[in-house]
Amino acid sequence: MKPLSIKDIAKKANVSITTVSFILNGKAEKMRISQDMIIKVEKIIKELGFRPNQVARSLRTGNTKTIGLIVEDISNPFFASIARLIEDKAYRHGYKIIYSSTENNIDKAKGLIRMFKARQVDGYIIAPMLGMEEDIRGLLSDRTPVVVFDRHLPGLEVSTVLVDNIDGTYKATQALIEQGKKNIAFVTVDVEAEEIKDRYKGYEKALKANKIKLDENICELIPFANSAEETTRDLVNFFTENPKIDAVVFATNYLAVRGLFCFKEMKKPINEDFKVIAYDDHDIFKLHSPTISAVYQPIEEIADQVITLILKGLSVVDTFEEPELRQIVLLSTLIER
Repeated sequence: MKPLSIKDIAKKANVSITTVSFILNGKAEKMRISQDMIIKVEKIIKELGFRPNQVARSLRTGNTKTIGLIVEDISNPFFASIARLIEDKAYRHGYKIIYSSTENNIDKAKGLIRMFKARQVDGYIIAPMLGMEEDIRGLLSDRTPVVVFDRHLPGLEVSTVLVDNIDGTYKATQALIEQGKKNIAFVTVDVEAEEIKDRYKGYEKALKANKIKLDENICELIPFANSAEETTRDLVNFFTENPKIDAVVFATNYLAVRGLFCFKEMKKPINEDFKVIAYDDHDIFKLHSPTISAVYQPIEEIADQVITLILKGLSVVDTFEEPELRQIVLLSTLIER
């Protein structure tokens, strides 16, 4: 049997959810709700066989002290680092994290939400993909706390933690231009995500600001479904066919890693004549000779903001207060090596 929800009470009483919330929390008189209305709502609650505190508990998805974390690829160093920090911070507040990867597959993403529902997680932290909008709206309508990060889905009203991707690739491209580079390639992935599109916009913006004509022939789109070997092969073909390229901005760290394999295979040196910058740092970039510059996303701050928002959401579930929706946009840092 489906647990009683605050919507059920409000619908039967023909009043708003907020009105029921105030009555359940003893704030009815303060909010000037009439005695007749209070009696009516309390009678409905009694008829349904619940005391107010039982109703409050039943409105939760389950007090399991667990939070579901859904990302694109948990093996990606960026998401792995974020997951680790979130796990540590959540644990300090008495929560455990269970996480999984969508692999940019919408059917898998929807299946993960169903699985976490079955496990009765208390809240969700999601790096979403297009197509998840209705699933997330469904969670929110059930008053399940949700925070999304790294990616923004247009039209979705939910607390969000983002990094300014346009600013990040603008800084990277501008740095290369200031080093005298004129034929700067941009290598990205065919993922329909706003942050990936924004990284291209930052590259484009820097070229325009410096009156450098955009050459689409040196902008390469790599299939997300590629194996590592296929990506390396595609990159070898791309750079072989475009020998004029004197610098490259990679839109993700894993593309940049495959780029390093590509340059090794081609025996193409990274030096004053050919520069590389990756979006998202990686340990390999620090160990590679020469070291590789990178746009660093503030993972500690991202994790702090995500946990703060999800804990705030969890704290108001039983009070029936309307959760505060916030959109936090952080800045990245260009690490020049």
